[in-house]
Amino acid sequence: MNEVDARPLTEGSEGFGAVPDAFNRLWTPHRQVYISGEERPTTKDSAHCPFCAAPKRSDEDALIVYRGKLVFAIMNLFPYNSGHMLICPYRHIPQYIDLTQDERAEFGEVTAKAIRTLKQVANPDGFNLGMNQGEVAGAGIAGHLHQHIVPRWGGDTNFFPLIARTKAIPELLSEARSRIAANWQG
Repeated sequence: MNEVDARPLTEGSEGFGAVPDAFNRLWTPHRQVYISGEERPTTKDSAHCPFCAAPKRSDEDALIVYRGKLVFAIMNLFPYNSGHMLICPYRHIPQYIDLTQDERAEFGEVTAKAIRTLKQVANPDGFNLGMNQGEVAGAGIAGHLHQHIVPRWGGDTNFFPLIARTKAIPELLSEARSRIAANWQG
């Protein structure tokens, strides 16, 4: 204790999250909800799975772009970029190795069609394709396999997501779905 003002010489950590320090840390306690899984849908079974529910709704309402025999393409409800789609099998399975040979073939073909369509309607400079399998790998909905197709443009990343927790998406999901569905490469 400092005898002059009776305060401890060391500070507690309570106020550090609100004040930048010499290391320019960015404190993001809001991410802990995602990490702990408090707001993730339960998808151990298909009863609460949004990917199992989507095909039972209209394409417009569910944001489905394309329906195949074994898989479908749907807009991501929380897109990284405009045009961000997911390819999902109709079956509620967690991993790529659980696909049948026919599902795997259609999964790949629908992925290629989605990329061709996005090239035509959005002219991206590149794509990120990926599957996070299992919660530990970052899958938000781990019980139902899905592949991300994220169109990318030079300069599409900026400070907004980190500093302002904001992602600028230049079109509404319903408009992107309509444009992509209307131009689907068959």
